[in-house]
Parts: sequence; structure tokens; C-alpha cells
Amino acid sequence: EYIQSYYYNKLEYTRFSSSVGKFVGFTEYGVKNAEYWNNDASLLSAMKAQKEAVCLNHVPVYYNNMLTKS
Repeated sequence: EYIQSYYYNKLEYTRFSSSVGKFVGFTEYGVKNAEYWNNDASLLSAMKAQKEAVCLNHVPVYYNNMLTKS
């Protein structure tokens, strides 16, 4: 799962989660940002592609490292 969170002053206001597939807002400001970003199809597709670029390429490496150390 790929998660990108946005914080201000130690408070999370918006998060993108690949399992949900969209931005979710946690504060009034975050909800406004999430609505704006969710309406941008190119931004959503780029964020969804980050899962393949970041997570799926590194899973075998981390998985093998964990097996050898346990």
C-alpha cells in the first residue's frame, strides 16, 4: 500500500492511500484540498502509479532481507 500524507504543524490534514485510490481530508482545509486534487484525473493517475514505481519494486528486496535476518 502506498500512502502519502500531508502535515502542517504536526497535524495531518490530507492523505492519499492507494487502497482507497483517492485523497482523503481530515481537517476543513484538508477536505477542500482533497476535493480539488480528486477532480484532477492526471494527478490521481500519477499517485496511483507511484505504488508500482515505489512499492512493488522494493517488496522482494525487503522481503528477502527480513527472511535472512529472522
